[in-house]
Amino acid sequence: MESLDLEPGYSTGEIPGKCIKCLAEQELNACLRMLLVGEGEDNEVQQEYEMLLSFLRSPESKRLRDESERLLSEGKQVALRMNTDRDTGEVTYKLSVV
Repeated sequence: MESLDLEPGYSTGEIPGKCIKCLAEQELNACLRMLLVGEGEDNEVQQEYEMLLSFLRSPESKRLRDESERLLSEGKQVALRMNTDRDTGEVTYKLSVV
């Protein structure tokens, strides 16, 4: 797995949304469950788990969360793309308006 996308949603009275951090934590827990029971492609699930954990531990996560919340409050749809560099294994993050 080289990239992973998270698309947060803005909460309204009728529609519950989730911030980037909540989505990342939800996906992290799902990966952990899959790894514990041995479901799916272990290598791919392990890579996704590591990307999500890296994001949650990153100092950038707070800035990206704040920026996505601002854009969502303006009525825009946003997506966070996480990429892993094949050579260095470094994870990068890019927030974009979709």
